[in-house]
Amino acid sequence: MCGIVGIWDSRGTRAIDRQALLRMNESQHHRGPDETGVHLAPGVGLGHKRLSIIDLATGQQPLFNEDRSVVVVYNGEIYNYGELIPELQALGHVFHTRSDTEVIVHAWEAWGEACVERFRGMFAFALWDENRQTLFMARDRLGVKPLFYAQLPDGLWLFGSELKSLMTHPGLKREIDPRSVEDYFAVGYVPEPRTIFTSAMKLAPGHTLTLRRGQSAPAPRRYWDVRFTGTNRISAEEAQRELLERLKESVRLRMISEVPLGAFLSGGVDSSAVVALMAEQSKGPVKSCSIGFDDPAFNETEFAQQVADRYRTEHFVDRVETDDFDLIDTLASLYDEPYADSSAIPTYRVCQLARKHVTVALSGDGGDETFGGYRRYRMHLAEERMRSALPLGLRQPLFGLLGRVYPKADWAPRFVRAKSTFQALARDSVEAYFNTVSIVRDDMRGLLFTPEFRRKLGGYRAIDVFHEHAQRAGTDDPLSLIQYIDLQTYLVGDINTKVDRASMAHALETREPLMDHPLVEWMATLPSDLKLRGGEGKWLLKKTMEPHLPNDVLYRPKMGFAVPLSRWFRGPLRQRVRNALLDGELNRTGFFNRAYLEHMVDAHESGRRDYSWPMWTLLMFEAFLRVGGHAPAMASAAAAPAETVAA
Repeated sequence: MCGIVGIWDSRGTRAIDRQALLRMNESQHHRGPDETGVHLAPGVGLGHKRLSIIDLATGQQPLFNEDRSVVVVYNGEIYNYGELIPELQALGHVFHTRSDTEVIVHAWEAWGEACVERFRGMFAFALWDENRQTLFMARDRLGVKPLFYAQLPDGLWLFGSELKSLMTHPGLKREIDPRSVEDYFAVGYVPEPRTIFTSAMKLAPGHTLTLRRGQSAPAPRRYWDVRFTGTNRISAEEAQRELLERLKESVRLRMISEVPLGAFLSGGVDSSAVVALMAEQSKGPVKSCSIGFDDPAFNETEFAQQVADRYRTEHFVDRVETDDFDLIDTLASLYDEPYADSSAIPTYRVCQLARKHVTVALSGDGGDETFGGYRRYRMHLAEERMRSALPLGLRQPLFGLLGRVYPKADWAPRFVRAKSTFQALARDSVEAYFNTVSIVRDDMRGLLFTPEFRRKLGGYRAIDVFHEHAQRAGTDDPLSLIQYIDLQTYLVGDINTKVDRASMAHALETREPLMDHPLVEWMATLPSDLKLRGGEGKWLLKKTMEPHLPNDVLYRPKMGFAVPLSRWFRGPLRQRVRNALLDGELNRTGFFNRAYLEHMVDAHESGRRDYSWPMWTLLMFEAFLRVGGHAPAMASAAAAPAETVAA
């Protein structure tokens, strides 16, 4: 696992500023503290920070082909590289290392842009071909590894594994994109391909970007997409047998390592399944790592211990105080963009624990999206059954009126909040799901943002991202549709972002057996009733793992990996939140209605309303502005007059 950076001249062969390249590279030292590599040639500079995992002796980067006309910098793992090497050797390519990195340069020579279609794994890389005068960038299918890029006005291109590497370059403007702010407050992250800045982009999952010197830049090319067909009429018993074999293969491929390897073990179904299959294929005890909490409502360690005992893992547990909020500024500096998933705190801690014992850790990430495990999926399908009983033209006026007049009941469980249910029934499927996953919902964002900021949006709405993905999903099946949307948005922008930054902050490589793309493709061919059956999410995975895991682990209620925000904000963080929301950097942007901020703080502190999630989202945005020094870029947006808000 590594960090990559680069500067490329699209117009000619200007000398690349070596110091600028080194600053970019050094900003990602945490991603690869073992070795540093730099390549400079006319009009191109590449940098690499290495975390040594495979081919420790000869896998240094930048890495070249035989005549040094092709050079690559690469972050990730290509798990099928052992199969590709003899195939490429048969085509006449000569290998000088045992690394998966060298496969990339020879695969490019053999298959060109289509080389990525042959790779199985997680990767982000940039390759310079001197003979073709071509810069080729690629990102893996499910967006496990990140890649940022920017085109400067003078024709230079910048790229890197993290946005912070681009931010070290003086040519990058840090103008905040209002659309990204709208997206962030809706879902808690900035979805691909945008970043928080107008000047920088993310290469979207399953895309490549081919740039040729002297030619205008094309749009990124999609080389992979998942299709939810549901046409595989395999029996449940056959599906269980095939799933088990696919899971075993995926885990086995991700156990290839020349350094200490282990796994995260939360006590949930996904990580427990990974640990069980690792233990069954490992010659020695698996090293497993868990995080416990002092609050029983958030503590899953007893279930993790059951799995550790059953498979006799070498189990490590660290206990985190639920008041572990001192990480707020640390997280803001790690993520570079506003990022509002509070589970980043325990994720950071479990990565910190794991790195004391291993260099590579397997995780259970992606299981909910792949196998249909989120509780919100069950709620959405229940609502869909009700929506299907009446046409939208009747539902909108009827349930829209009821949703407006019915009293709000934030204190109640969601399934008995009639106001929320009425509002959901008045929407179409995509709008209803977007509303379900939104942190700050449409009506609240309307009150939160100033009229001046709303004018800057020019009619843009965060739901536009969901509509765009829904149009490409190619399925009318309700579960498949929202699984597809999650694979394109939440999995990439939230889950993968969280784990990549938290693990790389500790120079820890994480691997994702449940995001193996052949496994994801196969699961997408199965009918939805094999994923969610009788109100049980992940039905097929749980049935498959019954011989391997305790029922207490498989069928207990899902807990998640959360922190007690509501209690924090009425207790130890009360004054800090008040200061940040009312007297901090937020007020300098002109984006936010101060009267509504005051209402949120007062109502939450008094217990009248629970605004913990919107307040956390604001707190992390304020930390982004303050820690990153971005507030001055907001000064041009004059503060609009405060609006009044009814309590």
